[in-house]
Amino acid sequence: MVLTGNQIDLFEASMPRLKAIAYRLLGSASDAEDAVQDTFLRWQSADVDRIEVPEAWLTKVLTNLCLNQLTSARARRETYVGQWLPEPLLAGDPMLGPADTAEQRESVSFAVLALMERLSPDERVVYVLREAFGYPHRRIAEILDATESASQQLFHRAKKHIADGRTRTEIDEAAARRIVDEFLTAATSGRTEPLVRLLTADAVAIGDGGGKVPARTRPFEGAVAVAKFMRSLFTPNQAARNLLGGTAEIHVSYANGLPALVATVDGRVIGVMCLEITADGIAAFRNQANPDKLERATWQWAATDHGEPALRIT
Repeated sequence: MVLTGNQIDLFEASMPRLKAIAYRLLGSASDAEDAVQDTFLRWQSADVDRIEVPEAWLTKVLTNLCLNQLTSARARRETYVGQWLPEPLLAGDPMLGPADTAEQRESVSFAVLALMERLSPDERVVYVLREAFGYPHRRIAEILDATESASQQLFHRAKKHIADGRTRTEIDEAAARRIVDEFLTAATSGRTEPLVRLLTADAVAIGDGGGKVPARTRPFEGAVAVAKFMRSLFTPNQAARNLLGGTAEIHVSYANGLPALVATVDGRVIGVMCLEITADGIAAFRNQANPDKLERATWQWAATDHGEPALRIT
């Protein structure tokens, strides 16, 4: 079927919302783009004139495509090398979607995207559509071909799973930036003690190298272990120079709604480290270093001005 200009415009108007939903469901910007493209192909072959509520139809098609991907992704994750983390989205990326409420901001954070990996595919769909996009359970039930009560039960289970792993609270942006600056000062001091004081007792550091770059297969756990790792990470040495292949510039930025350190070499993003900062200190470092998951970040980084780096590792 050949779509009219209005039908194409209707789909394009829905694309930002569809991409934001797909990213939250899949944790991958590239997979989200593919899912939205597949949704368009189905829109193109459908009898569009007979579709009463295009937005609902598009959301259902997209969700079903993502459900299929989530099922196969679980099998792929079982053979994934090391720790799995989402593909980072830098500040300003439209795929981040709505960020008006704490729930919307949290739904795209590295912490919650990682926790959503524990949910069943249906639980993840209900949680994303309800928590991040405010869909009523009646509409979610139609999308999943389930009852409204089943949607409510899935949501309560999903929210409990997420809450069990999230005991933190947000702090304001100015306080978070001050802690990031203090962290960089401490990390480059060559001493462990100043770092320990900035961390929560149960702090963790997780890295995703995807088998493409060196990354520890198990997280560092506890303030002392994490502090020692961070001190070594930010201390220049020949091994680091050889690994980086040049001078690394560290910028303070935001990714997935959280303060982040973006590491670049010759304009190419080689790492995005999201910091989970609480009133008690830094609770987690989640570093995405898998080059396959940094292509979008590199493209976006090149298109914006960042000023002088906070740190150079030479």
